[in-house]
Amino acid sequence: MRPHSVKLVSSLLSLAFLGACSAPDHPVQRPRHTRAVLHTAVLRPVVIGRTAWHADEVSVRKGLVYDHSVKAVFVHHTDNPNDYDCTKDVPAMLLALEQQHIAMGWDDLGYNFVVDRCGGIYEGRTGSAERDTRGAHTEGFNTDTIGIAALGNFGRGRKVPRAMLQAIAEIAAWKLDPSVDPMGKVELVSSNGGSRYPKGATATLNVISGHRDVYSTTCPGQALYDALPWIRKTAAALRQKATWAG
Repeated sequence: MRPHSVKLVSSLLSLAFLGACSAPDHPVQRPRHTRAVLHTAVLRPVVIGRTAWHADEVSVRKGLVYDHSVKAVFVHHTDNPNDYDCTKDVPAMLLALEQQHIAMGWDDLGYNFVVDRCGGIYEGRTGSAERDTRGAHTEGFNTDTIGIAALGNFGRGRKVPRAMLQAIAEIAAWKLDPSVDPMGKVELVSSNGGSRYPKGATATLNVISGHRDVYSTTCPGQALYDALPWIRKTAAALRQKATWAG
């Protein structure tokens, strides 16, 4: 082989070696793995605090219990008349409800949230807007759940205002644990025999259920109970809108 041919081959091999071992001028863009994230902060509705309805804080007993998550929602009604004025009457109605619950031996208002017929959302039990406060709303199934009460009576033939249903769905979408599907099922263990399930028994329930599903009662009234599928679907849709790649 001629000398200049040897030099040419040697140069080509050197270039090939450098091309194989040296880093490219621009890093190779690898596909980024993304995951869907539920942004619960954007789901938080406007919640009217306890000071607005003049909660009787002096009578509240100490020793509130906090849960680690919210696995299910129980919907109730308060059995009040439905013709109240949302601005003038609701605070007094909530105060009377709290005092009634305390007189029954409970440490505070039993429901975590109360919703009026105009769609107003009120913090019921102390701390429920900021923590997963364990309520006294559904005997045997208060742990890792919240109770939402519709202010009024929604038995068969009554009309449940759409604003009220929307508010219940908004609370459920916000407070349920991110891993929970509002349209799904959940297994809960009864904590006492006062419910439809003996103590220690496992109940398979809708994530958003009515009080009657676990207790011998007509609560939350047939009209509101019949609206639970709409509430579940709406809560799921709200969560879907608040979910995007993180």
